[in-house]
Order: sequence, then structure tokens, then C-alpha cells
Amino acid sequence: MAPPLFDWFVPCPRGLEAPLAAELAEIGQRHLGGAAFKPGAQVPGGVHFRGGWAAGMAANLHSRIASRVLLKIAHGPYRSENDIYELAYQQQWEQWFTPNQTMRVDITAIKSPLRSLEFATLRVKDAVCDRLRELSGSRPSIDTAQPDVRVFAFLTINECTLYLDTSGDPLFKRGWRLDKGAAPLRENLAAGILRLTGWTPGTPLYDPMCGSGTFLAEAAQVALNIAPGVERRFGFEKLKQYDVNAWQKLKVAAVDAKRAARNSRADLQIFGSDISGDMLDKARANLDRAGLPDFPLKQIDARNMTPPADASGILVANPPYGERIEVRGRGPRGEIRDTGRGRRERDEEDDDAFTRAQPDPADTEFFISFGNALKQRFPGWRAYVLTSDRKLPGLMRLRESTKTPLFNGALECRLFRFDLIAGSVRNRPANPDAPREE
Repeated sequence: MAPPLFDWFVPCPRGLEAPLAAELAEIGQRHLGGAAFKPGAQVPGGVHFRGGWAAGMAANLHSRIASRVLLKIAHGPYRSENDIYELAYQQQWEQWFTPNQTMRVDITAIKSPLRSLEFATLRVKDAVCDRLRELSGSRPSIDTAQPDVRVFAFLTINECTLYLDTSGDPLFKRGWRLDKGAAPLRENLAAGILRLTGWTPGTPLYDPMCGSGTFLAEAAQVALNIAPGVERRFGFEKLKQYDVNAWQKLKVAAVDAKRAARNSRADLQIFGSDISGDMLDKARANLDRAGLPDFPLKQIDARNMTPPADASGILVANPPYGERIEVRGRGPRGEIRDTGRGRRERDEEDDDAFTRAQPDPADTEFFISFGNALKQRFPGWRAYVLTSDRKLPGLMRLRESTKTPLFNGALECRLFRFDLIAGSVRNRPANPDAPREE
């Protein structure tokens, strides 16, 4: 008898839907012996697919780009909170978890006419608890910090979809990063950017502002076939239909691959540097926790960088602001804070947080010099720079080849690609807003 198939939704950072869909297909072929993932629609912020329980577990363990893996429970129309309550109440939650487990409910919405999403969240919680209490005489307790079970509801203008989370903590939390830099980059966004660059193992990869080592760790784990989730636990392990035998098969293979990677002597051609010795110490600690062998990290100002390999390769950077590039007197830009009301806000005062009205002079000097270093010393390389400042190409005196909108959490960014060619920079315009050469 064939195992049952389920409908799944895998959210990811916006802009990475196509790379995620390709990655899921690869996971099915590589780890499940065939077409375990029947692809569905790509929608803004995620990918649908159909597959068995093992496919959901494999996606959690092996996807580098996914934020979560959600199991679809129900879908139906609604006009009011009572309709959402009825849809949730009709579902057989008792098949998945018990009243003795703790629970959390989250709702996201696009163009929902409901006046209060908090009230809609409460109605979903009430429906699940009421059903379990009527069947068993007890109900789950609510734990918003570390719940055993997470229920997600997604609302459009007139439809509600209910999901059961199988991930637990977000999948970008790999379990190895203890120290973050001044401009933290989510691990799944870093992995998606590496896919967008077209980098493949063996091609030189250099991050001249590596901070805590996120790009480096993600690339090295790809090169050494280390599953991103090998060191963490998942929400599906607390669900009734958890297939422990299938999971052990997947997990043992992943643990064996990591053990082999630790002893690898392969020349990864992955290089990193940073102006801060303290950040490099943190990067080394993170790379060690990720199960990676030693590879070159140097303390150097990015303005003085030189190619770390003879062959041309790919340079990737997430430039921070603050002391790592010697901008004194202010903290890192673009921080996001949780208001505690289910919303995330920027720490900028202006309404258009994407663009600064006036570049800081120290930033301008740094990026002019950084752009000059790329043009003078890295001909033949492709450089990819992630930033929330769309004026960056002008500051660097470079014409971008492509720009891809991406989101680092709630912060809107652009991934700029620069195809570097040999040429003089002596006659570049001094004004960052002046026309740029091709």
C-alpha cells in the first residue's frame, strides 16, 4: 500500500521561490530516490508541493532556503471569524497531537477584511481547544515561546487555509551560529543568494566582509554535503504521525555525511576576510560548530583586498555599517525590532527606510575605495553585493548587470551583480549621483 500523500507549503524569503522549487526537486532525487516532490505553484513567499511524510521530513532536514515546512490541513471560504472557527473545529486535530501538548496559533493575512487578526487567532485557538476538550475532557495549554505544536492560518480576502507546522524553530536557525555580526544575515537567505550567483563547489568564492561567517558556512556545507538541519530538532518529532523509522534513515545518512566532512582534506576554494579580528574569531567558532574544516580567514580592510585565488571566481558580500567599516558614532543601520504585537518595525525615522536621503561621508569614501578595489584587482570576477541602499552602485562607481529584490527578514534589499572587467578608474565621476560608466 502506497503511503498517503499530503499537500505542503514551504515559505521562504521573498525573491527565492524559484531557487527553492529547484532545490526541493533535487532533494527528492538525491535523498528519497526519485520524484518524491510533486511540484505545485510558486507564489510570492513560498512554494507548494505534494508528497509523503518522508518528503516533508527531508525538506526540513535538507532545504537550505526554506523558512518552514507547513502541512496543509484544510482550506475553505470565510466571511467572518465564526466561519474560521467552524473550519478549524471540523478538523481532526486529534490525529496529530494530544491535549497534553502545548500549542501556539499564528495568522498571516493578505487583504483580509477582518478588523482584528488577533480575534481571528483567538477563534482558531478556541476551535482547536474546544474540539480536543469535547473528545478527551482536556485541552492544550498555550505556550507562545516554546510550543510543542504550531498551527498556522493564512487568510486571503475570502479564503482561509490551515496548516500544521512541522519545523518548530524557523529553519534558518541551523543550530551552529552563536555569534552574529553587526549586519546579521539569515542563513537561508545566504544559501539562496549563493544559488542566485550560480556558484558551484570548486569555483573560488570570496567574502571580503565575512562577519560571523554566514556565507562561508553555507557554501562549505554545500561543498561538503552537510545537511543544514543535521544538528537541530524539528516540530514533526512531536506529532503523532511522526515516522521514526523513516526519520532515522534520513538522519543517520546526514550524520554520516557530516562526520566524513569533518575529516575532509578537500581544497574548498572558499575564502573570507574581515577588518575585525573579533569578528573573525566568532566566524572561526561558528565554522567549527558547523562541523567544517579550517579554511583561510584573513584580517584585512576590504579596501585593501586582493584575489585569494589565481582563477577568477565569485565575490559575495553583505556590507555592514558601523565599526566593521570604520564608520564611527552610530550603530548598524536597518535593524528590525519586534514590537510584541505581531509586527516588525524598522529603526529608521523616515518613512522610506529603503533609501537614505544623504549618504554618510564615511560610507561614501569606503564604497568608492571598495569599488576601485574590485575594478583594479578583480577583473574576470563576478561580484554580488546585498544591500538595503539602492544608491550603492553609484557610490561604488559601478554599473550593475542585474539587481534582484530580496528580503532579509522584513528589510527590503537588492542583490546587485557586477561583472568586473579590466579598465581605468582615474576618470570616474566624483559625484555618486553622476552618470556611471558601463
